[in-house]
Amino acid sequence: MTVASHETLTAFERHLRLERGRSANTVRAYVRDIGAFLDAADVRDDADLAAVGLADLRAWLGTVSRRGVARATIARTSASLRTFFRWCENTGRVPVDPSLRLSAPRRHRTLPGVLAQRSATALLDVAALAADDADPVHLRDRAALELMYASGIRVGELVGLDVDDVDLHSRVLRVVGKGDKERRVPFGVPAGEAVTRWLDAGRPALVTAASGPALLLGRRGRRADARQIREVVHRLLAEVPDAPDLGPHGLRHSAATHLLEGGADLRMVQELLGHSSLATTQIYTHVSVDRLKRSFAQAHPRA
Repeated sequence: MTVASHETLTAFERHLRLERGRSANTVRAYVRDIGAFLDAADVRDDADLAAVGLADLRAWLGTVSRRGVARATIARTSASLRTFFRWCENTGRVPVDPSLRLSAPRRHRTLPGVLAQRSATALLDVAALAADDADPVHLRDRAALELMYASGIRVGELVGLDVDDVDLHSRVLRVVGKGDKERRVPFGVPAGEAVTRWLDAGRPALVTAASGPALLLGRRGRRADARQIREVVHRLLAEVPDAPDLGPHGLRHSAATHLLEGGADLRMVQELLGHSSLATTQIYTHVSVDRLKRSFAQAHPRA
């Protein structure tokens, strides 16, 4: 990649991060997609960029597809190209956006993996039992799992919480989600008790000068990261009989599904999860219907 194309890619990354407010994961994926395209198309400067046409973009999607990647990856690559060239047109780097007629295969809306309610309860019981030894990290793990299942927050949102983001009196979290959008999310009594015990007996044993305001800490006193929490979820779920091997996002899916199964309003669940579109939340209604059909098939004499 030449200096000119590297500068263009850097400017695009800055646009995604600062102007569009995209998440760090989205920025990395889009920049990686565009960097690969620029290298493959041998785009060295703005003149080469302006010469890119729709046929070049379609050819690149074909190349990506022949690698055997998932449809979701092809769809994301298409979105990356459209976002990039729309930005190029807006900033005068190309006279016309060549991606206007670019399309990608529809993504399959797969049903997310979820825990049965009894498995979710068993998981939290395992975490509570582990926390009985008063090990600070075990207290943290219990608080983390209780909060994720109670509130349905993303693991990135969880580890980004500060102590002041938790209102134990009202049992409400202040969460900063995608696009730096802030929302208030309630949690229940068990989660409140787990967090209280962590703050009283766990966090003080780990806190250091490097801890800052972080709610959840690692053994060295620094803010816990998403990788640590993922490992905890996988490890504790392995102790739950017949439970699928899900990560933190599986707890989010489970929380949403169980809320809907309990009669919660779809728009309330949308607000709780921080979805910008109701269509994103509606996938959980399919999960619930799928479970209902399985139960019907097993229980009804005329199924």
